[in-house]
Amino acid sequence: MRTKNRVASRERRRRILRQTKGYWGRKKNVFRHAHNQLQKGLLYAYAHRRRKKRDFRRLWIIRINAAARRRGLSYSQFMYRLRQQGLLLNRKMLADLAVTQPEAFQALVEQVQAAG
Repeated sequence: MRTKNRVASRERRRRILRQTKGYWGRKKNVFRHAHNQLQKGLLYAYAHRRRKKRDFRRLWIIRINAAARRRGLSYSQFMYRLRQQGLLLNRKMLADLAVTQPEAFQALVEQVQAAG
């Protein structure tokens, strides 16, 4: 039976260097720098996946607020009245309506204003 030996330390280094392909300067081809940068990059990726959720929520709120203010309501008044009406639309959908279908958003605002 033929056995093959692959040196584990070399394979580990090659795997890390393959993952750092595309990095700038020594960070892509010097193992010590590449390993440090890869660890840092993975930490940032983990943290920023969570950060992205916050950032999008902020963006949606800004868009809803801008569209509602153009129609005479603040964001908080608009959201409060939507809840009172039982219209449970999430912020992502409301922001999308405000940007892509302003007439539908206008109809929502009119419905909320008529009731409140």
